Amino acid sequence: MDYMNDKELLRLLKADPERGLAQTVGQYGAYVYKIAFTRLGEVCSKEDIEEAVSDIFLAFFEEGRKRGFDVRSVGGFLTVIAKRHCIDVFRRESRREKSASLDELENTLSENAAPDTELIEAIKQLGEPDRYIFIRKYWFGQSNADIARELGMKPGTLNTRISRGLDKLKKILEGKV
Repeated sequence: MDYMNDKELLRLLKADPERGLAQTVGQYGAYVYKIAFTRLGEVCSKEDIEEAVSDIFLAFFEEGRKRGFDVRSVGGFLTVIAKRHCIDVFRRESRREKSASLDELENTLSENAAPDTELIEAIKQLGEPDRYIFIRKYWFGQSNADIARELGMKPGTLNTRISRGLDKLKKILEGKV
């Protein structure tokens, strides 16, 4: 596939929309993926991001056909659609209800895992969201990336909270707090 400038691409989209879409995806696929990954990487899985990219190109195609592909810039038009779509997906994913409440996690923890009561009490003293993080990570084996995504937190921030939480937990258990 040869690179086409926007004028050539718009002519192709008007003359042969399916081929034009294939050319557009080939030229702008990585660019649109980068937008989606940047905006959704903390709240969506790789598969969800790929689905968002497909949805963006579908919206581009549908909206473009409605307008007769009468737009100034393919890249500009795609950028607007991508950003708007990512905002919608981000809002939807951020509102998703957590899979289990903290009380449900504590009940499961006390019924099934039977860890040391002193440790449970120390973890409770960590407060939120550290208590939630420790239960998810150390009893349920959930990955840091998944926990960060659930909490709407950057992975680096989560790692810092875990490190500081471990220090605080140690002090609590040693009776220094």
